[in-house]
Amino acid sequence: MDNAIWRWPISGPQQLAGTAGSLSFVGGAGDFDAKGAIRHPDDLDAQIPGTMANLAAALAIEGCGLGDILRLKVFYKGDGSRDEWEVFAALARHFERDPLPAITLHPVPLQPFKGQALQAQAIARRGWRDHAPDLRTVTGEVPSRHRARFNNRKITLGLRANEFIAVPARTAVDEEGSPLPGDGVAHSRIIMSRHEETLKALGASFQDAIKMEGYYFGITMEAWADMARTRGSFFREPGPVATVVPCHGLWPQGALTKIEVMGMRESWNGFDKYIPREDRWPRRVWDWQIPLPYRQAIRLRDMIWLGGQVPSAPDSNKGVTVLPGQLLPQTQFTMSLIDDLLRAFDRQTSDLKLVIAYFTSGGSEAETHAFLDTLRACIPGPLPPLTLVPQPHMHTKDMLVEIWGVAKG
Repeated sequence: MDNAIWRWPISGPQQLAGTAGSLSFVGGAGDFDAKGAIRHPDDLDAQIPGTMANLAAALAIEGCGLGDILRLKVFYKGDGSRDEWEVFAALARHFERDPLPAITLHPVPLQPFKGQALQAQAIARRGWRDHAPDLRTVTGEVPSRHRARFNNRKITLGLRANEFIAVPARTAVDEEGSPLPGDGVAHSRIIMSRHEETLKALGASFQDAIKMEGYYFGITMEAWADMARTRGSFFREPGPVATVVPCHGLWPQGALTKIEVMGMRESWNGFDKYIPREDRWPRRVWDWQIPLPYRQAIRLRDMIWLGGQVPSAPDSNKGVTVLPGQLLPQTQFTMSLIDDLLRAFDRQTSDLKLVIAYFTSGGSEAETHAFLDTLRACIPGPLPPLTLVPQPHMHTKDMLVEIWGVAKG
């Protein structure tokens, strides 16, 4: 089976992988064949091997392999009721060497294409296992009832390869994976405190973060705001860029939020040092409704990291949604904000090497194609590596899309 030419079931050119700075990116790899058909429709377990083979084929374009993956994120179709350790173990078997990458699994009710049960997104750095002079890991135990599935391997709770740091998403659970008591604010504080400990063990802190991504239940400002304040209290300004979107299921059931962090820190003369970064915030780009330490776009080491952009009124922190309830016009407007941010660094949307888009959908493939057509109109040349996450609802009934990405700087 030749996986070198797998593709999505779409018209027009698309890049399967891209590189910015020292990192290579793959978007939504799935169990596609050369014609864009899913080989094992609606079968999550059967789609894992093909998805991982396709991920390897895409990485090979940039001179990387599965062993070069630093951070792996998998969106799988589910409501949060399936035991994620089973899926995690099936993925872990595709990595021959320890440490495992920083792996995040996230259940979603919808996938972009008919019959698709999961999609994999990867960030890799060529040769880090053998040629990274500064390699540090924080590992954790698999709950006892699942250790046999992993052949007693440990999971990675934090990984630092030279400058890049990946801390996978966590929920507030105990050692056996059961949710801890408390509300969303309490869970947020537990997760962020654990991430803080992990970063410290890697010689870093939240001030080194470049990206935070998280999930919560809710469709109101009130549901978001208190957890947002809690997360934000762990950062000093200027903080990283951030994306936090509503979710429709978390595992284990009873978990209320999930948060992951990526960062960069250098080692200089034997000491760990903060890496200065540039940030740009054109006045047209909106602000949050409550004081938060995050930025909208930062550049360091020839990479531009974008915060999640939404169709909020320009030069405002009032939370007013423009083009309410209109997905495709909102998408075009949101991409115009991304264009503004990139142009502030003398770059443009054609420089994007990874795009992650969450959007409201009824679940039809026709809606995916319409969304892609809108993105294609906003990005000159081939589409970059994409991860598309259709959702039954986004932040509110009026705000239907959030998009972030990474561009070469």
